[in-house]
Amino acid sequence: MSGESEAGYRMVVVGASAGGLYALRTLIAGLPADFDMPVVVVQHRAKESELLCELLQECTPLPVTEVMDKQEIGPGVFIGPPDYHLLVDDGSFALSTDDPVRYSRPSIDVMFQSAAETYGMDTVGVVLTGANQDGSAGLRQIADAGGHCVVQDPETAEVRVMPRSALKAVPDACVLTLEEIGPHLAGIRGRRVPPCPPRDA
Repeated sequence: MSGESEAGYRMVVVGASAGGLYALRTLIAGLPADFDMPVVVVQHRAKESELLCELLQECTPLPVTEVMDKQEIGPGVFIGPPDYHLLVDDGSFALSTDDPVRYSRPSIDVMFQSAAETYGMDTVGVVLTGANQDGSAGLRQIADAGGHCVVQDPETAEVRVMPRSALKAVPDACVLTLEEIGPHLAGIRGRRVPPCPPRDA
């Protein structure tokens, strides 16, 4: 793995599916204007969907852009384009038209796994609402690499299947409401944190 740092996390990767627009808007609205970690998002959506970046930009002063192949990674919110797998390389993105994974392209698992392979323990993975199991295997890989894992509280998710599946894969992930995730991410900048205790502890 390249570029691992003892100073703190370097990248946030987020996966969402059904119900994801509201979830993403809420999460991103909770990030401060000086949030300097790239936030990389895969949201399952139709090929014709063109407004996601605009709808998210309304919620934040951070720049929100749809990723282009070989685009440099920096601060801001980066959205994977529809019908492409999004891969995280060391310092840049790559897009792939490989076959769908679990019927999905983009695949959350593919993006999470590439982030874990490239950034290792410097990765924060976040799984939000959704109606499938995409993201669970990738979140497990982030955990195995020493990264930090966050899952939306399934009881607050519009569709609970994806966060429940993620928690089966990573039982010690932090379980947070949408309103808690942004401030949590802001609070862990520049440091490393142990897994969160169970929510009812």
